[in-house]
Amino acid sequence: MAWIYLIIAAAFEAAWTFSLKWMKFADLKALRWNSVLSIQHGLPAWLPFAAYILFGIGNIYFFSLAIKLVPTAVAYAVWTAITLVLIKLAEMMLFHQKISWTELFFMTLIMTGILGLKYFGVEVK
Repeated sequence: MAWIYLIIAAAFEAAWTFSLKWMKFADLKALRWNSVLSIQHGLPAWLPFAAYILFGIGNIYFFSLAIKLVPTAVAYAVWTAITLVLIKLAEMMLFHQKISWTELFFMTLIMTGILGLKYFGVEVK
């Protein structure tokens, strides 16, 4: 179950990262009470901020569940690696960024390391 928690935490971390990408503090500061619920001005300003908070809390919650079952260093390494791969996949699908053979090779090495940690390195309680 700890590995599922790590995957969920990594997904929240990747989503949290993209909420930062879309957050514009100037728009958030310019909000007024009469425009907060406006679809044209309010929603684009506060939605990334709300997502930032929600994804951050979800990330912390699921990561905290995982580190109770897996050694912290291993959990952190796996969580970071999965987050990296999820961010790259999102960039490719949402922003149509290309992936080089070098990136693919090193991501494969990361995933190999994760599988090695999962199957050979750690006994989960």
